[in-house]
Amino acid sequence: MISFKHKKTKKGSGLVMALVMIVVVSIILTSLLSYISSQINYSRDRVERERAFQIAEAGAYYYRWYLAHQIQGRTAQQIADFWATDNVATGDPLGVFRNYTAEFKDPDGNAIGQYELEVTPPSAGSTIVTAKSTGWTNKKPSAKRTVQVRFRRPSWSEYIFLSDSYMNFGDQATVYGKVHSNFGIRFTGKAYNTVSARPSSFNDPNYGGSALDFGVYTATDSHAPSGEASTWPSGTVKTWPLVFLGGREFPTPEVNFSGVSADLDSMKTQAQSGNGQYYDNSGVGRKITLKSGGTYDICTVSSATNNSRAITGFSGFVRDASPTSGNGAPCTTNICCSGIACPYISNGHHNQGRCESLLPAYKDVNIVDNGVIFVDDNIWVEGPINNKRIAIVAGGTNADIYIGLGAVANDLRYASYNCSNKIGLVAQRNVLILNSCPNSFTVDAALLAQNGLVGINDNGFSSKTSLTFNGAIASRQQPFFQHGNSGFAVRFYNFDNDLLYCPPPYFPTGTEYSIDQWDEL
Repeated sequence: MISFKHKKTKKGSGLVMALVMIVVVSIILTSLLSYISSQINYSRDRVERERAFQIAEAGAYYYRWYLAHQIQGRTAQQIADFWATDNVATGDPLGVFRNYTAEFKDPDGNAIGQYELEVTPPSAGSTIVTAKSTGWTNKKPSAKRTVQVRFRRPSWSEYIFLSDSYMNFGDQATVYGKVHSNFGIRFTGKAYNTVSARPSSFNDPNYGGSALDFGVYTATDSHAPSGEASTWPSGTVKTWPLVFLGGREFPTPEVNFSGVSADLDSMKTQAQSGNGQYYDNSGVGRKITLKSGGTYDICTVSSATNNSRAITGFSGFVRDASPTSGNGAPCTTNICCSGIACPYISNGHHNQGRCESLLPAYKDVNIVDNGVIFVDDNIWVEGPINNKRIAIVAGGTNADIYIGLGAVANDLRYASYNCSNKIGLVAQRNVLILNSCPNSFTVDAALLAQNGLVGINDNGFSSKTSLTFNGAIASRQQPFFQHGNSGFAVRFYNFDNDLLYCPPPYFPTGTEYSIDQWDEL
């Protein structure tokens, strides 16, 4: 009998395994291709986003270039008019009244993207301009990047000392802030910031001789090597770290004092146009008493001593006046008064008395914030500064400003150190501290003497203990606060850092905008 047996095989299982392997490989390959594709897209997106960022930066730097060409050579008033006027024909100022959009091209001239500028112009009395630049590429317009840049014109209030003349700092001077001279500096005190001068070397007028000194030197320096015009071999200019803690620089660019006259004209225009108060050249000047409530009194000064510059008489409303000898009139009329507040008294009918400013036009006058008090003559100023930003200008020919009158508490002191409390005193000639100032005198202010000096009135000035100055000083002639036995024995000069961003209104500035803050939004 024949029998048949079935033989089992496993050929079908191999096919199943192959199919499984194909599916697994397909899944892996698909995932891998998807990952590679996403990475390629991500890389492309990063490239486009990086290009968009560079385009946005290009827009910001274009605006800096634009400002340099628009502002160069203009006066302060012309710059203010530039920002305030919407010139539809030219679109100036770009980005202010409407956003400005421009193409960005590659080196071959092909447009590869665009940037849009949105600009916030400077507020009254400020130089700060904020520009927001948004960039994108034509390949991926949705990938936008935005940078925000703050521009500002450097102010003359950025130096604790700035002078067109020689400066000499003794060993009792401690200085916090930048110092610059267009002539040269001898420094034997202690400087915590950069001390710079325009020349590489100069002949010190006080400690002269045939040898030249470095543009900035200290008493222990060796003289500048002869025959060298600007740069000396490495190691010949010592650092003197115990004197120049912030370093010293020379030669450096000149700071031009000549342009201040145009800024004074602009300040006068602002005062006359309602952004402050304007006063003429009546008498020999005006006395201004600032008050903590945000007001001031102002009187016309009829006479002052030639040397000490102490006020000896007022015109107008006076208190505590007494009759002059030989007048003989009873003190019950407006001819003369004693111990009471009087109506108008002409200067010939009383001795000095005291300025009272009884008329509303001269008493408790509101200080215009971010404004200017402009007098076409000398100014005697005293009083505190409380939440006001103000510039006080003596703009007449050879006009001086006198401080340190010694009669008011918190004289020329800020209520607090911030941008809401700032005062600038600008004189066509000198800004002088009088001998009537306290023995230890502290001043909060930015001072500028266009053609004269900032310092003590060295006519009968006695020996004082100390001066603490918080602010900035710009003086065309050599500033000084001690001369022999006259002046302040110890002197501390502290730069007010708020002046970098909020100088006194309409304070003279440079004409070039620089970038001082950069952020990506």
